[in-house]
Amino acid sequence: MSLRRVTCLLAPALVVGALLLVSSASAQSPASTTWLCKPGQANDPCLAPLASSTIKPDGGLLLPTSGSWTTSSAARKTPPVDCFYVYPTVSQQPTGNSNLEVTSAETGVARAQASRFQKKCRIFAPMYRQATLAGIFNRATTPVDRELGYSDVKAAWNEYLSRYNKGRGVIFIGHSQGTGVLTRLISEEVDTSPKNRRRLVSALLIGGGVLVPPGKDVGGSFKKIPACRSNTQFGCVVAYNTFPSQPPADARFGRTVQPDREVLCVNPAALKRGRSGLAQTYVLTAQLSLGNPIAPTPWVHMDGEYTTRCQTGDGASWLNAAHNGGAADKRPQFGEPLGPTWGFHIVDINIVLGNLVELAGRQSAAWRG
Repeated sequence: MSLRRVTCLLAPALVVGALLLVSSASAQSPASTTWLCKPGQANDPCLAPLASSTIKPDGGLLLPTSGSWTTSSAARKTPPVDCFYVYPTVSQQPTGNSNLEVTSAETGVARAQASRFQKKCRIFAPMYRQATLAGIFNRATTPVDRELGYSDVKAAWNEYLSRYNKGRGVIFIGHSQGTGVLTRLISEEVDTSPKNRRRLVSALLIGGGVLVPPGKDVGGSFKKIPACRSNTQFGCVVAYNTFPSQPPADARFGRTVQPDREVLCVNPAALKRGRSGLAQTYVLTAQLSLGNPIAPTPWVHMDGEYTTRCQTGDGASWLNAAHNGGAADKRPQFGEPLGPTWGFHIVDINIVLGNLVELAGRQSAAWRG
């Protein structure tokens, strides 16, 4: 199978999500957190190998330099800040809410979305009783309790603060349902707390619904935390929803029914308003290959295959990802396996993963300075 014919689709079961911000009766949290990722934990998926091959526009491979393939995570210096990652909807359990069992679904998405941040931050990722795929699509054997997942993440955040933070800066990373949970957590526990705001390096709240007044950078979901608009800024938020063109009127992302609000878009490849940037795309080889391995490394990346730019129109606000290659470009292209109402939601993070990791490093340096 030629690379040109392979459409890069992360399995829909990995990253389908919904924003679950509705509160219900208080939920009982476990006595202690079950960590998906935590420094010092065995078999940590957030410390997966990072070696990556470049797929060139002509379809050829550029392999990494010798010696960079098997670098041990344990041999690296301890990063100066922490990341607190909340994964998207991945659970395929039949009930409305998942339990706290770590399965291949959670480890797979942690590798795909969070592991490349390991050189920039220590990664903490709690398990949480999220709304399952069956619950979101009304096929569950039990009702969805939308408070359970939030209560677990809040308890994990408090445990992290009391046991592990020790004054370090924090980068929040979320996608889809994870972003919905983190948006509420930051609104309640960080935006209102000067002490916690001082810890905030940035919040990468992707594939969700961070809201602002039209044309503004603060004042909707968060009263104090603004959008990130410069490379030297910290204590700010990056949020976006990716589409290849203007989202349709019934799009699940990039639109809101709340009056006098719009969905925030910050382009991680070019933070200032109106700027375009080249995407640094990273995807796990196993997810791209569809059973036909195309590289000997665990990752492949494509530089500059897409140009990203925040756009607005017809009530929508989105990160537009325009393909640059034309007919001569033989690199894999992203598709919309869930339809145009979802856009590039499944690969919101991966399409600009290299940009996000670089940005995290710059924000960490600014926070420490």
